[in-house]
Amino acid sequence: MVVVLALVGVVFVRLKPADDSNAQAVEQRMADLLSNQQALVGKVDMVSTQQVESSRQLTESFGKSQQQLGEALADRLNKVEAVMNKNLASSSKDTAESLAGLKERLETIDKAQDNIKALSEQVVSLQHVLDDNPARGAFGEVQLADIVESMLPAFAYQMQAPLANGKQVDCLIKLPDPPGPISVDAKFPLKAYQEMLAADDQAGRDRSGKQLASDTKKHIKDIADKYVAQSIDAETSTAENALMFIPSEAVYGELHAHHPSVIAESHKRKVYLVSPTTLMATLTTVRAILRDVEMRKQASVIQREVGVLLTDINRLNTRVTSLDRHFDQASRDIEDIKRSSTKIASRGDKIEALDLGDAEGPTAALDMGNENQESRAQNQDELNLDS
Repeated sequence: MVVVLALVGVVFVRLKPADDSNAQAVEQRMADLLSNQQALVGKVDMVSTQQVESSRQLTESFGKSQQQLGEALADRLNKVEAVMNKNLASSSKDTAESLAGLKERLETIDKAQDNIKALSEQVVSLQHVLDDNPARGAFGEVQLADIVESMLPAFAYQMQAPLANGKQVDCLIKLPDPPGPISVDAKFPLKAYQEMLAADDQAGRDRSGKQLASDTKKHIKDIADKYVAQSIDAETSTAENALMFIPSEAVYGELHAHHPSVIAESHKRKVYLVSPTTLMATLTTVRAILRDVEMRKQASVIQREVGVLLTDINRLNTRVTSLDRHFDQASRDIEDIKRSSTKIASRGDKIEALDLGDAEGPTAALDMGNENQESRAQNQDELNLDS
C-alpha cells in the first residue's frame, strides 16, 4: 500500500508542471487519497493487530489442543500398553503352559515309541523263537502249564508225568476211573500255517494247507500211540482218549474250518484238539467233576458224623424229659407249700381274733375249755384233710 501511494506522489509531481489548472483538484484528490491512505493504514494496522491476536489465540488454542491431544494420546497409549502387557503376559503364560503340555506329550510319545520299539524287538524275538521246532514246543508247554495251574488245584494234575512205556506226557489230569487220568500234549504246527498265509497264489496256499493237515495228523497219531491207554504204574493207566493242545487260536480255527479230515482223524484216534479257550472250558468241567468226587469221598464221613449227632440228640431228649419231670414235681411241691402257708395264715388270723381277757366264774372257764376243745378238733380235721 505504501508503494502505491509513493507512485501516486511521483505521478503528481510529474503532472503538476504540465497542468496547473487541475492542480487543486489533483491536490484535493491527493489529500483524499492520503486521508484514505491513512484510514487504510489504520485499518491495515488494526487488521494486522487482529490478525496477530487471532494468530496468537489460534496458536494458544492449537497449543492447548495439541497438549490435550498429546495427553489423550499418552493416556490412550498407556492404556493400550497396559492391555498389551497384560495380553502379552497372559499369552506368555498360555504359551508356557502349552509348551509344558506339549513337552509332556512329546515325552509320552517318546516313551510310547520306546515301548513300541521294545515290543517290536520282543515280537521279532518271539518270531525267532517260534521259527524253531523245539522252541515252539517249549512255548506250548509253558502256555499249557499256565492254563492248567490257573484252573485246577495242585493235586489234580501232574506236569511232565512219566509213563510205564518210558514216555513223558506234558500234563496228566488225574480224573477218577472212569475215565481215568487224561493225557494232554502240546503241539504247535505253525510252520505250514505261516507258509499258507505267506503264499502268493491259491496253489501255494493249497499246498501249505495240505502240509498243515499232514503235520497235524502225524501229531495226532504220535499222541495216540504214546499216551492213550498207557500204563502209569501197576494199578492205573491213562484214559482211552487224550487231548492235543494247540497254543494258537488261529491254527485251531483253520483246522476246524477248512480241514475236516483232520477232525475226523482226531475223533477216530480219540485225540481231541483243544485251543487255549476250549481247554479252559474243558478244565472248568474237570474241576466240577473233581469237586463232585471229593464230595462223594466225604459222604461216608458226613454220614458217620450225622449218626453221632443223632445219638447226642436222643441223649439230650432223654435228659430234657427227666428235667421236665423234676420241674413238674417241684411245681407240685410249691403248690403244697403255698396251700399250707395259706392255712397257717388263716389260723393265725383266728387266734388273733380270740378274746383272751379274764372270765368270771366257773361257767366262763368251762366255756373257754369247750371252745378250746372245739378248736383242737377243727385243727385236727384240717390236718387230716391236708394229709
